[in-house]
Amino acid sequence: MKKNILFVLLSVIVLSSLVLSSCAQATTAPTMAPATQAPTAVPPTAVPPTAVPPTVAPTTAPTATLPTPSCPLMANPPTVKAGALGSPDNPLVITFVPSGDSGTIALAGNAIADCLASITGLSFKMEVGTSFGASIEAMGGNKAQIGFLNTFSVLLAEQKYGVIPVLATLRKYATNSLSPDTNLKGQLEPFYRGEFLTTATSGIKTLADIKGHTFCFVDPNSTSGYIVPRIIMKAAGIDPDTDVTPVIAGSHPNVAIGVYKGQCDAGVAYIDILTDSSANLAATYPDITTKVVVFQDTDPIPNDGVQVVKTLDPAIRNAVVNGLLAMEKDPGGAAIMMRLYTIAGFEKIDATFYNSFAAILKAAGVDPATLVK
Repeated sequence: MKKNILFVLLSVIVLSSLVLSSCAQATTAPTMAPATQAPTAVPPTAVPPTAVPPTVAPTTAPTATLPTPSCPLMANPPTVKAGALGSPDNPLVITFVPSGDSGTIALAGNAIADCLASITGLSFKMEVGTSFGASIEAMGGNKAQIGFLNTFSVLLAEQKYGVIPVLATLRKYATNSLSPDTNLKGQLEPFYRGEFLTTATSGIKTLADIKGHTFCFVDPNSTSGYIVPRIIMKAAGIDPDTDVTPVIAGSHPNVAIGVYKGQCDAGVAYIDILTDSSANLAATYPDITTKVVVFQDTDPIPNDGVQVVKTLDPAIRNAVVNGLLAMEKDPGGAAIMMRLYTIAGFEKIDATFYNSFAAILKAAGVDPATLVK
């Protein structure tokens, strides 16, 4: 009930803002391809083109280690025949979206796959998508059966491929100096907000000030780093395709780094990318919290989570869900989840969990089904 009320309130907030920007329509954008060149600001066009990301956040060293989780075999684990999905010759594949440092995600993802194998008796392997869209397509083609997708990618995967959400992530709610709900800071919540960033010396104080500037987005499939900010920008009378020069940074840390280094005049990422422990940007850029500042927050957004393909055997699905719930209750397992995407817990959900948010996006002219080709 708490979540339904929250999302109804969110609907009112967003839809009210849309009245101020009649006929604001989100533009279809291509799935980002990985890039290796130096950052390039892209000229404004009808559709924000895929841009080369700013300098990538430092990759976790190969020698980095994680705590060893306790992963005892569950009672009545599922059994599979030789060669069947989940057997050593045909492992279940878990895909992780590249929403942070890919080295850190791979390290934690492998630990999760190994622990799930011990808990369920099944075989797993993991992959980090080259883009958000790549993880969606992996599930759509049954090349991956389990996903750790971000919110908007869940909506895309649901509409195009019937992917089923089974767990929502819980995180300690993060706030910044502008947050209207600082009383929730530190509580485990299934929602979060995004933040608009610029440098302290840029002169940008409001969304109106970003006209004519370069602007870093995360990825066309990022909820807090692309879709919701574009709705907010349009409601404020800012065309995100022509009033700014859009740059696709590729990840939330890259947005903050791009703003810090002057590769973008402003940008948007989740709260609070500047102090988030998994991004750990201050380790490389000690003055980032003084040089980069927040000038606006987004409305609340439902969290990401875990999803499965619709054809997955119910017994295997239940084993995966219960295995992840057991893992996050173990101190070592919890440390791995925190390292992955700052996950502080999971909550079982039904297939309608994201429906209210999907309705908000559709009312704003954003149809997830049209954004994956």
